[in-house]
Amino acid sequence: MKSLLLSGFMLLAATVVQSQELKPLNPDTETDRIDWSQLATKLGPMPKPAAGTRVGAVSKTLTNEYWRLLGEGYQSLGKKLGVKVAYQAAQNEGDQVGQLSIAETMIAQGVNVLLVSPQTNANLEPILGEAKQAGIPVVNVNDAVIPLAPHYVGNVQRDNGVRVARWFIANRPSGGKLAVIEGQAGVFAATQRTAGFKATIAAEGGKLKVVASVPGNWDRQLSYDAATTLLQQHPDLVGFYCNNDTMALGVVEAVKNANLLGKVAVFGTDGITDAHASIRAGELTGTVDSFPVLTGEVAMEAALRILAKEPVPRVVATPQALITKDNIERYKGKGADLRAVLEEDVRSGK
Repeated sequence: MKSLLLSGFMLLAATVVQSQELKPLNPDTETDRIDWSQLATKLGPMPKPAAGTRVGAVSKTLTNEYWRLLGEGYQSLGKKLGVKVAYQAAQNEGDQVGQLSIAETMIAQGVNVLLVSPQTNANLEPILGEAKQAGIPVVNVNDAVIPLAPHYVGNVQRDNGVRVARWFIANRPSGGKLAVIEGQAGVFAATQRTAGFKATIAAEGGKLKVVASVPGNWDRQLSYDAATTLLQQHPDLVGFYCNNDTMALGVVEAVKNANLLGKVAVFGTDGITDAHASIRAGELTGTVDSFPVLTGEVAMEAALRILAKEPVPRVVATPQALITKDNIERYKGKGADLRAVLEEDVRSGK
């Protein structure tokens, strides 16, 4: 009993010390940051990991292709560097307790560094003290944010919504009604994506107006049902912005069933394979692609640099781009060099 109380006290003390050292994290505005394209130029060549290095990676779920692709990025760089990567995920995007259990098990097994993509901003917070006591660095990788996370890798979530709003402002000059399908409540990415979209539309002060913003909880069927209802309530809608591609593809089906394809624009977020196929087919209008495989590679690189005691800033910002039928081949065409294209975007300020 005494040992349990002592262990609990030590974990609490570690969390308190950490809270004194770090301010609550907002990765969209954190000033201690570096762009993914600057890691090598500012920190030098990638250090060689020590023999036997083991990386633990915990994802939200593998039912969403985005998280499978992120894992491919982890595994790809891990294989190249000779690092063992254990990649596991919760059963679904609502299994918060299961995800926490996976993370705690990896800490107990003694991984050298831990990459986590929390289901909410709170559900993996308990691991910070446990990992700190065990001397295991933790990197928060998209898209919920643990407030006291020491390191975060991901894109600027607010900018996802901003980019889509700017498309509507440029391409619907006569205005019209817009709707938002939101992700899971309590997730940083969902809140920021929605806020960026709404604020940009409102700031324009034009004829575009967001008339509805309803939850889709990352679920395709729920988003289909919500969009069907909204199209009945607002038959003059000109567009939807959805916080991820899974929801956007459900909305596309609702738009098709209402015989409004081509009249109602639909945008998603993430850049999964089905979204690209739908864009090429002329159904989904576009997606804000955050390039999950590349994000996984960048996160793995950042984690290994942190493990090597390099001065990696608290936030490593990863790339994103608004993909439509007009530019999809540039990013996703046969033979496209994605890194080169994205580095060109950085130089041109896109």
